[in-house]
Amino acid sequence: MKLRPWLFGRHCGAWLLVLAVLALAAKHQLTQPLWDEPEVVVELGGTYEDLSRNSSVTVTSPIRGHITYGIPKADARLRFVDPQFGFTTPAARFFTVGYNDNVIYSLRMSPQVEPLLIDDALKVVLDLQGQWREKGWVPRLLRNNPTIADTPEWRAWLRQGILAGRSYWLAGDKYQAVLVLGRFKDSRKPTEERYLIDLSVAKPWTPFDEIEDMYDEPSHFPAPQPN
Repeated sequence: MKLRPWLFGRHCGAWLLVLAVLALAAKHQLTQPLWDEPEVVVELGGTYEDLSRNSSVTVTSPIRGHITYGIPKADARLRFVDPQFGFTTPAARFFTVGYNDNVIYSLRMSPQVEPLLIDDALKVVLDLQGQWREKGWVPRLLRNNPTIADTPEWRAWLRQGILAGRSYWLAGDKYQAVLVLGRFKDSRKPTEERYLIDLSVAKPWTPFDEIEDMYDEPSHFPAPQPN
């Protein structure tokens, strides 16, 4: 008589545990795409509501009537939305979206979750530049800011840590991107060469034609030019 309640309680507890595991598995299955590829979907000129509806990560909201910045509440990649000029990035920890009232007008991010070794940093940079070329973005200011390449000359130049590699890109009259790669002293890994990437995108703000027509003094540390 004393055994049956104990057995019932034991069996009930086991079933509850199984149901809990099944519920977690089902939840995991339903949300797996979000967990695997958390992303912020940005369309310049779009609204905060568009951003929230299309993204799998919550981004802080704007203050109406002001220029403010939104920050994703988790590491996430960028999916930049445009029928012709769209592109994606790896997951980022530093990521800000610029709002003018309720409208998205800019973004700035570092497409990485920690300072990277040079091999990994160059892989990210070359992938972004490759996407832009394929989608019709055009590099500008090439005389003093050639596009970044994975060559012995570029690696040696970046390793000095004096200047950062910087490339400017233009997508018709719609967008401008500035991509920067520079050495970073990581206090957590002082014996390793680590690098940071900075990416900014907005409507064109640099007068490229005027700058390219101006006489520029040669840099004391010129970036490597293509062969």
